Amino acid sequence: MEQILKATQLSKYFYQKKALDKVDLSIEKGKIYGILGPNGGGKSTFLKIAAGLLKPSQGEITIDNEKPGTYTKSIVSYLPEINYLYKWMKIKDAVNFFKDLYADFNAEKARESLKFMELEEEEKVTTLSKGMMGRLKLTLALSRKSKVYLLDEPLNGIDPISREKIITSILDSYSEEASILISSHLIYYIEKLLDYVFFLSEGRIILSGDAEELRNKRGMSIDKLFQEVF
Repeated sequence: MEQILKATQLSKYFYQKKALDKVDLSIEKGKIYGILGPNGGGKSTFLKIAAGLLKPSQGEITIDNEKPGTYTKSIVSYLPEINYLYKWMKIKDAVNFFKDLYADFNAEKARESLKFMELEEEEKVTTLSKGMMGRLKLTLALSRKSKVYLLDEPLNGIDPISREKIITSILDSYSEEASILISSHLIYYIEKLLDYVFFLSEGRIILSGDAEELRNKRGMSIDKLFQEVF
């Protein structure tokens, strides 16, 4: 299978602290990957480097055989954990903002998704609950026709109804032509989505493998395995 993203000996330091320590990781087209670990383990740092927002201190990362830059940003859809939308926006403004920003953004798909997510286009983003904001951000990220989707903690602080809608939307967005990489410490909820997992702790990958094979080999769920490892 074709590798769409490849990291080799990828390291990132913030002053003296190692956020990533010689990470080797590759992902193929048509699969959903989990980069799993406790908070502060380096998950968000890895996604930011892949999204082209941070530069590695050592090693390299390529997406579609290119280093992060203008081209990779055009094929990577990144969902950050933080809220990045302007306070003056209504939901419809956020959709138009993405439409103007990204050539691959499908506004029709976004509007369909908003209905499923039970979000009104006239609602102001400042009035949205955390769950509603999570649903909106995911709608925007998944309405691009990208080769790689990087989803940073999409379920963090999300209510149960929003959680189910987010998981359903991720599954519905699955395509053999794209890869999805989800960072999370909430394994129980996303486990059923994942084809392959990387366990990341203190900037290092300490375990990785095909999710089904790991379950069979260890005789436990990925969630239980995560609890045991950490």
